[in-house]
Amino acid sequence: MIIAAAQFTARPCDVAANVSRMAGLVAEAGERGAALVVLPELAVTGYELDAITGDPDRLTFAPDDPRLDPLRAACRTAGVAAAVNCAGRAPSGPTISTFVYGPDGELLTRYDKRHVTDTEAAAGFTAGTEDGRFTLDGVTFGLAICFDAHFPDLARRAAADGCAVLLASSLYGRGGGARERMEIFPPLARTNDLHVLLANHVGPAGPYDACGLSAVWGPDGAVLAEGPDNAEELVLTTVAP
Repeated sequence: MIIAAAQFTARPCDVAANVSRMAGLVAEAGERGAALVVLPELAVTGYELDAITGDPDRLTFAPDDPRLDPLRAACRTAGVAAAVNCAGRAPSGPTISTFVYGPDGELLTRYDKRHVTDTEAAAGFTAGTEDGRFTLDGVTFGLAICFDAHFPDLARRAAADGCAVLLASSLYGRGGGARERMEIFPPLARTNDLHVLLANHVGPAGPYDACGLSAVWGPDGAVLAEGPDNAEELVLTTVAP
């Protein structure tokens, strides 16, 4: 199975432009043989925390939001599943959520970020309480969103539940973030015998300058594929759990 991390630069709060670009990335992933493509954290709006919580009616989403229809249509046309990260709606307040759409465009699962940062909590985002799982072509995947990966129990639970791959939609900035990703993700892969995918922003992302370097690591912690630090790109590799 070929999986892809879509390294992406979101336009701040420009939902239509971001969705259109992501739909194009889904189409490209299909043309290149991928079965699954993963987008970065809050890719639909960009990492614009205060804007999102200040205007939740406009900038939060349910999985069936019609503004996400182009992404679902792209999944159907390309026959590709997509893990789309955006601000979700929940009774407790806005969440940072991954909606996984199958190759038929239907929702496979929703995952709400379990470990929000202090900054995200201060902005008004609430944490999820359940782990994210889905199965595609016989392979079981676990889900993480950025800071989640800093909590080893999340990856351990994924491995214990039979997941072969952990997918992380993230935002890591230049400097410390580039170093941090190498301190976090290879050990997660090695310790839990998992493939681990990181889909990261590149360039301006809210208050950050994202470092790109989206990657996939094998169960031994070795890098299987890695993107550049200065451009949008699909990072593809074959995983054989």
